[in-house]
Amino acid sequence: MLLHGVFPPVTTPFYPDGNVYFKKLEANVERYSKTPVAGIVVLGSTGEAILLSDEERREVLKIARDVAAPNKVLIAGTGIESAAETLKLTEYAAKLGYDVALLRTPHYYKKQMQPGNLLAFYRTVADRSPLPVMIYNFPQATGYDMPAELVIELAAHPNLIGIKESSGDVEKVRKMVEGTRRIKRSAAVTETFDAVTPRMLKPRRENNGQGGELVPVTALSGASRPSSSAVSVISEVKTRQKEVGFQLLVGSAQKLEPSLQAGAVGAILAFADAAPTACYEIYAAWKEGDTALARLKQERIAKAAERIAGDLGIPGVKYAMDFNGYFGGAARLPLLPLTADLKAEVERLLSDIRN
Repeated sequence: MLLHGVFPPVTTPFYPDGNVYFKKLEANVERYSKTPVAGIVVLGSTGEAILLSDEERREVLKIARDVAAPNKVLIAGTGIESAAETLKLTEYAAKLGYDVALLRTPHYYKKQMQPGNLLAFYRTVADRSPLPVMIYNFPQATGYDMPAELVIELAAHPNLIGIKESSGDVEKVRKMVEGTRRIKRSAAVTETFDAVTPRMLKPRRENNGQGGELVPVTALSGASRPSSSAVSVISEVKTRQKEVGFQLLVGSAQKLEPSLQAGAVGAILAFADAAPTACYEIYAAWKEGDTALARLKQERIAKAAERIAGDLGIPGVKYAMDFNGYFGGAARLPLLPLTADLKAEVERLLSDIRN
């Protein structure tokens, strides 16, 4: 699965009484689906997944899947402390039609989280997971920072396709990119090199409603010999293969441009919940090779991203969403809403980032 681009990790909206506000979740996901983001992450850290019940997690996954645009890659945060429970939620996400599972590092028993423990955890889950798996390293929240050497070793597993690296350490990004350069993998993409998801493929009645088979383009035109073996058609969607290797995404919006220069291929950004287009513009300029514009776009959001997503956390992100026309609302206890002074600060920071 192609993971290039910017992904907002959607928040979980709540009513004032603390129940999940599913209609607002639908509205937010539908709106993100109309932006140029590559996909959507559900039940990430910004989604307060750790504060939800198992039943709520499953319903959030279902609602988001039902309303997301077919061309957006759907990543499910299914990491729970035990491998067994992680697999249960991953299997459920696969049945719903998610594309990738994102697994945060187990961290509660920190002293026991030695390389052998993490190797066993990720390999066991990846061996049995019906979805391709991404590692999720978020030391600011977990208190555990997965070493680059361990990531490089895990990258050899065929079902571990990438990592979300949220430490903010650009040199670590560079080290992991160099260390995994030997990994050679490919992903199906469209003619314009965007991701192809199973939800884009039309079901075929003669195949019991399943997606269509691979058919060479030239076979449809009646040509006797293929003129381009790289292009195929899956259920009327023209596809080709793109080499992707082990895909590294970052979680720090204020360091997106230097991370891309270091070899990252995309990002999962809490700040993109409030400003998806502003984050995408950095990626788009970098993709076009316009370094000066990418840096200019980076400078535009750096201070706001660091303060809102980095310092103020989920309550800050949710208020920024409210300010920019999404539904943020309140977070769950023990997270508290912003004070009036902090709300005014968020508004000043976002005064020219209204998207």
